[in-house]
Amino acid sequence: MADLNIEDEILGKAYDAKLMKRLLGYVKPYKKYVVIAILMNIVVAALGPLRPYLTKIAIDDYIEHSDYNGLILISVLLLGTLVFQAFVQYFLTYFTQLMGQKIIFDIRVKLFSHVQKLALKYFDKTPIGRLVTRATNDVESLNELFSSGIVMIFSDVFIIIWILVFMLFMSWQLTLVSLSVLPILFYATFLFRKKVRESYRDVRFQLARLNSYMQEHVSGMNIIQIFSKEKDERSKFSEINAGHRKANIDSIFYYAIFYPIVEILSSFAVALIIWYGGGNVIQSSMTIGVLFAFIQYTEMFFRPIRDLSEKYNIMQTAMASSERIFKLLDNDTFIDDPVVPKILDKFKGSVEFKDVWFAYNSDDYVLKDISFKVNAGETVAIVGATGAGKSSIINLLNRFYDVDKGEILVDGINLKSITKEDLRSHISIVLQDIYLFSGTIRSNINLGDDSITDEQIIKAAKTVGAHDFITKLPNKYDESVKEKG
Repeated sequence: MADLNIEDEILGKAYDAKLMKRLLGYVKPYKKYVVIAILMNIVVAALGPLRPYLTKIAIDDYIEHSDYNGLILISVLLLGTLVFQAFVQYFLTYFTQLMGQKIIFDIRVKLFSHVQKLALKYFDKTPIGRLVTRATNDVESLNELFSSGIVMIFSDVFIIIWILVFMLFMSWQLTLVSLSVLPILFYATFLFRKKVRESYRDVRFQLARLNSYMQEHVSGMNIIQIFSKEKDERSKFSEINAGHRKANIDSIFYYAIFYPIVEILSSFAVALIIWYGGGNVIQSSMTIGVLFAFIQYTEMFFRPIRDLSEKYNIMQTAMASSERIFKLLDNDTFIDDPVVPKILDKFKGSVEFKDVWFAYNSDDYVLKDISFKVNAGETVAIVGATGAGKSSIINLLNRFYDVDKGEILVDGINLKSITKEDLRSHISIVLQDIYLFSGTIRSNINLGDDSITDEQIIKAAKTVGAHDFITKLPNKYDESVKEKG
């Protein structure tokens, strides 16, 4: 079994202050969006709880006294409240989604730029699938946090606060009665959070197993087919897939229990309100409008509490994703350019290796005390068995890697004294395995460098004997090319 990358799936804290502080650094350029979102959140959160209070006024002040004019007025006010809330909610959603997309754009750009700077030895040890996951799945988890998670947490908290304000304003005694079930709810939420965290850990672990197995066996499909191992591997895959299914079902189970518990407690709170408040109404110490409003408030109160449990899962996923993203961003496997570089202004092309030692892995040297010199204008062929170090010499000459001992000179200048861009602009490589990018033949030849003219592109194609073949294609140099050709 290949490396399962299990260390990537081990969860840290559901909320990590250090990670959150670092994440908020990406929010800083968009402070105005945050301020607007918070203000609109306060308004939206207040408009919802305002409706039961207006209903209370309608019942006690107008229906009770058969005041049709007042009833029409309060009905229009209720309708206006709904329309205004929908209007503000639209802009709140737009601003939060816009902010989230801008933040995610910045993170993706920074992540991609960082990956481009990493030395090749990092890619030798890191599965490509893991890097793709960082730039897609993990970043998307942060998008959910920024565009809905944090904002909705604020919204839920504001709603709870506004509901409590209205309830306490009308009757503090009935408020205490309606909140009497909260200790049970808090305990249930604590257990739910603990179980969901364990379940989520298992889901991530099983997903890592599934992805790793798929990646390994699709890459090695020729070996599987050569030795007719399809049936055995299919059986192993089914076993891993079953583990992933079970983990997800277990996770669903806890949600299936928690939500009915919240509904039961909400209904129990309503029953207590009807019992206590109804008694007060019978005794004429409370109006029917207050009782009706409290029933609505109680149902509204438990909804954001239930929603907050869902946001916990978003927060947990985002914290795990941000930890992995920052781990990649903190990786400093670079080949640094010199602070004061030397310029290859009159390039001749002499190359000299002096006592060069090099290993891809520590102490497992591929090149041992290699010394040779190639003068400018000479043609040299390096011949050797597989693994003898031929490709390593070319990699070192292009400074894809740095030597462990010794030095390499180009025109008498140490490679470490030359910038990578300057060095590689004077070296051409014809690879054994050609990699083509999605685009056109033209864009693959100039690699997106618009300063290269069509004449230069055609000359390059003629040099390698590809011009005649290209001109026979329907779109010639503008013919579309897919990945890998």
